[in-house]
Amino acid sequence: MAHLILGASAVIVADGAILLVQRGHEPQLGRWSVPGGRVEPGETLAEAARREAYEETGLEVRIGDELWDLTIPAGDVAYEVHDFAATVTGGTLRAGDDAADVRWVPFGELDLLPLTDGLMGYLTRGGIIPSV
Repeated sequence: MAHLILGASAVIVADGAILLVQRGHEPQLGRWSVPGGRVEPGETLAEAARREAYEETGLEVRIGDELWDLTIPAGDVAYEVHDFAATVTGGTLRAGDDAADVRWVPFGELDLLPLTDGLMGYLTRGGIIPSV
């Protein structure tokens, strides 16, 4: 049985674009995803999503509703990730922590980037981006 690691992410959308980070570490090194990471001891899922968004993007966010959760198998571990809607409240955009890059990506350009497995489906099914 795989060891389960709890994680949380922030789905940040503004003006027809979504904020994505390029993963600087495995799993899925080099692919683009929403900012997120593992939950630290004593943190709630929402607190982890807010902290990870700040660490990876330099932006302060207000966490909203949980959008969905998913399990990502990765060898002898599995990541149980909870994604939350989030809104930027401050900060300065910059790639930080384990993000190789960070940028606002217009919805129409998402298919031009190598996204993490399943991300486009979650964004579409969750009503974040319009279906094509």
